[in-house]
Amino acid sequence: MAKRAAALVVFSAAAAVAVAAPAGAQGVATGTLAFSGDAGDYITGGGTYAYSIAANDRLSVTADEAGNHISVGLTGANGDWWSLNLAAPQGQTLAAGTYTDAHRYPFQAPQQPGLDLSGNGRGCNQSTDSFVVQNILFGPHGYVQTLDATFEQHCENGATAARGEIHLANPAPPAELGIGLKVATAGTASTLDGKAGLNGTVECTAPATVTLNGSVTQVKHNVIIRGTYSVQVACTPGAPVPWKASVDPVGTTPYQKGQAEVVTQATALDPVYNTNLSVDDTTVVTLKKA
Repeated sequence: MAKRAAALVVFSAAAAVAVAAPAGAQGVATGTLAFSGDAGDYITGGGTYAYSIAANDRLSVTADEAGNHISVGLTGANGDWWSLNLAAPQGQTLAAGTYTDAHRYPFQAPQQPGLDLSGNGRGCNQSTDSFVVQNILFGPHGYVQTLDATFEQHCENGATAARGEIHLANPAPPAELGIGLKVATAGTASTLDGKAGLNGTVECTAPATVTLNGSVTQVKHNVIIRGTYSVQVACTPGAPVPWKASVDPVGTTPYQKGQAEVVTQATALDPVYNTNLSVDDTTVVTLKKA
């Protein structure tokens, strides 16, 4: 395992940060990772390490939705690979502060913080650790914008330790997808096939496929007339996008002139954060003969 210079090296990347699902790895725009160990420390072998995108190393970061845990992954151009995990006690958000009595992540007790530095085929069975978070900033869905922290790990609870620091900085998080739904209050009841005709618009803050699932309920002469519909709309931002739906009644009673209750849910996948969002709507629609 080759040793590297102790000096911290700033990571840089011209491309925009790639954001995946909350459980996925997020690319890092700028940052540093460096650590060293005492003679006899099992993880570092007493060596000193620093990594840089300028040296064709790669760095990624993952956080959970609640911001309780951050995992940093390092793939070195020389074949080295390391992971660093930092976690607040269960139920807490990782925030600026000093975390003592930390133990090996993810096997720490619920009330304890967790830490784990491992890689290159070496890991601790147990450890006594501490770390200090100087600065941390989360965006939506586990997006990590900023992390500055130092850490100390005593593998197998020994006297020797590995010590290091991590500094990450990403652009401000991209905006989350927003969608809007409108169901027109005027519809149709076909005298030919008994179907109800609906229309409306959807809006979005970014290109997205919006799926509408709904039901139409009408009561005529003490008879309940029901039907469901599903349509997809290719939504583009900038202006409302129209949609139409034709709803088959269940059974033999057709939709008729008069009022009907239309319950609709619009759903879409956020293309940046890979999360689903939905909007619900209930509208009374007046059906006219067509």
